[in-house]
Amino acid sequence: MKKIILVFAFLIVLALAAWYVVVRMPNVCVEEGAQKELFVPTGTDFDSLLVILEKDSVLCHPATFLFLARRKHLPTHVNPGHYVIRSGMNNNSLIIMLRGGFQDAVRVTFHNIRTLQQLAGVLGDQLEPDSASFIAVLKDSAFIAQYGFDTATVIALFLPDTYEFYWNTSPRRFVKKMYREYKRFWNDDRQHKAEALGLTPLEVSILASIVQDEVLHDDEMPRVAGVYLNRLKKGMRLQADPTVMFAVNQEGRRRVLKKDLHIDSPYNTYRYAGLPPGPIRMPSKAAIDAVLNAEKHHYLYFCAKNDFSGYHNFARTLSEHNRNARLYRRALNKKRIYR
Repeated sequence: MKKIILVFAFLIVLALAAWYVVVRMPNVCVEEGAQKELFVPTGTDFDSLLVILEKDSVLCHPATFLFLARRKHLPTHVNPGHYVIRSGMNNNSLIIMLRGGFQDAVRVTFHNIRTLQQLAGVLGDQLEPDSASFIAVLKDSAFIAQYGFDTATVIALFLPDTYEFYWNTSPRRFVKKMYREYKRFWNDDRQHKAEALGLTPLEVSILASIVQDEVLHDDEMPRVAGVYLNRLKKGMRLQADPTVMFAVNQEGRRRVLKKDLHIDSPYNTYRYAGLPPGPIRMPSKAAIDAVLNAEKHHYLYFCAKNDFSGYHNFARTLSEHNRNARLYRRALNKKRIYR
């Protein structure tokens, strides 16, 4: 009888030890206090998951993981996503995470974006869908019309910043979440300020995109915004060089040539009055707020300073502005900057 009891006790101890090894013992090759990122693409099956785990050297003892995974039905419940593997995780916690799709969000950052193609490329580098998938949605007129935009204006929907997304977020879900962020940004206070200027939020974004391209130093944005608002109030053409650069597809060039001013484009604010059809870049939050809180003054003109400091000389009269412009052109010629 004693032998039977001893054998029985031994088997219990053995079973408990096996249970501990398979279920509770840490089984990830991650140093204490560290973590690993695991990316499981959409459509991954169990065999492919095992390949990913092996390639990323996640498991210390694959056999025990495989044994428990099959008994907890992971092979039929592999969920795609971005998972963070932390030190000390055991087979059970890892399987529960993968089977339940309990993924960790990734931080998606975009700024200094000029075109939808650039945005799609940045997103394709940070999320699972590729850039082609994003650009197809961003240029889907029927889809973006649901949010009140068209292909010329939709870039204003996206506000440069860092956001959290699930890695396998679809392009359509991405747009939907960004619309929520857009509505949150355009709160009652900002909307009231736009109304006081006689502008819609979209028109503010269009003007902000021009202001942002005009300045090198953010502290000058409210004053430049004030110049353009003064021009709009007087019915003057904006005559904004960045819009011409956009029209001729030469953003970043130092000089606007006389021939550029004659291009027949709705973005050429030397030829057409009012705002262009859409933003010439993705305006920053700072640029939008600079327009909404524009400096009140009587300036109607501005020109880059000839010391190349990045700041501008502002003028109330055309004759004063022409003097400033001549000084800047001479400085450009002296440095042999002709384009």
